[in-house]
Amino acid sequence: MANEGMLENRTFDEIRVGDTASMTRTLREEDIKLFALVSGDVNPTHLDADFAATDMFRRVVAHGMWGGGLISAVLGTELPGPGTVYLSQTLRFIRPVDLGDTITARVTVAEKRPELRVVVFDCHCVNQQGDEVISGRAEVRAPKDKVRRPRIVLPDVHLAEHRGYRHLMEKTTGGEPVTTAVAHPCSAAAVTATVEAADAGLITPILVGPEAKIRKAAEEAGKDIAALRVVPAAHSHDAAEKAVALVRAGEARLLMKGSLHTDELMGAVVASATGLRTERRISHAYLMDVPDHPVPLIITDAAINIAPTLAEKADIVRNAIDLAHVLGVEKPKVAILSAVETVNPAMGSTLDAAALCKMADRGQITGGILDGPLAFDNAISAAAAKEKGIVSPVAGQADILVVPNLEAGNMLAKQLTFLGDADAAGIVLGARVPVILTSRADSLRTRLASCAVAVLMARTATKAAPGLPASA
Repeated sequence: MANEGMLENRTFDEIRVGDTASMTRTLREEDIKLFALVSGDVNPTHLDADFAATDMFRRVVAHGMWGGGLISAVLGTELPGPGTVYLSQTLRFIRPVDLGDTITARVTVAEKRPELRVVVFDCHCVNQQGDEVISGRAEVRAPKDKVRRPRIVLPDVHLAEHRGYRHLMEKTTGGEPVTTAVAHPCSAAAVTATVEAADAGLITPILVGPEAKIRKAAEEAGKDIAALRVVPAAHSHDAAEKAVALVRAGEARLLMKGSLHTDELMGAVVASATGLRTERRISHAYLMDVPDHPVPLIITDAAINIAPTLAEKADIVRNAIDLAHVLGVEKPKVAILSAVETVNPAMGSTLDAAALCKMADRGQITGGILDGPLAFDNAISAAAAKEKGIVSPVAGQADILVVPNLEAGNMLAKQLTFLGDADAAGIVLGARVPVILTSRADSLRTRLASCAVAVLMARTATKAAPGLPASA
């Protein structure tokens, strides 16, 4: 028997009829998903609880070959072990393996055939109650030479399940598509995102830009835009202005960035006479679904306001609270971030945090629970907050993270995206309509999520924004 850190085989000459080896594993939900990922077997019997409830077993069960894999593992690592060559395997599936079942796979030598070093094994898998779930017979070619090798340490596997993204898309299912002016969709990525959002039933796009460039981009993307309305524009600046004009005229309820620069689009949005400004400061928010974090996080502002003043931060907070309400968070917890969790007169961000919290106490900011200054770890980790003795209704359970400045927010959001595998949706708030603001580096999932957030805001608005016709 190999020790815990080593694998040691049994050669053909060492094996005796009646020799046995076993392995025990408990079936987890992650095991089913990993098996489906590796095998490609996405039979809903194993993955969809609603479907499984109507199927033969009335519950989610393991793939049959998951148990077969345990038999293979015993043969390959225990008996005979390294150097074994599988020749054949028969299996009979007697009863299903349920989530939480502890399965022991056991192989027993039934026969040896010296001419080709063939060993025949009886194979059985039983559950924690001793009930047999799989039986069969395997034939292998046993190793001739002795092998003793370090047991390979397998990597930790993280399943990025995108639950927040799926939940977001589910919330938008079934409603009417929202007419959206897309400014300058002149790249294959921009056209793809637009058409995919339309195909998902999120938006009815109006493509605004140089028509020849738009159609060339659609051809490169392999997307059919024949049924979509195109509003000609001379160049990207003109496209931004005309897209904004469509919103002002009530012909579109959302504005979406195509392949132009952010400052070109936002220049048209904030224009005093022809833009989409309201009494609120315009700000940007990322809705981020971070793996293993229990709730989505709203991070603001990471794209519009470079070094916001206290008054501007107050509007940034108000905009984020409004977004949280649309997403179904009745009383969002707002963490005002800094590098420390105490007020330090030498750090302006801590003074702003304290002032924002006092504004909330005085009713100048409503709809959420504010606390700050809080360092990032204290805002999202209850353990970190407890370690530092922080007693707060927000620490460790924040829904909204308000960053000191754009650089901090941008770096935080991109670190979570590119190092933490977070899904992100970007939206501009505080204008007459939501603005879907994405980056060229964003994945298609990110672009669709951004559209979904904007669509939710448009659909749940209780009244027309100031200055817009009610039909818009």
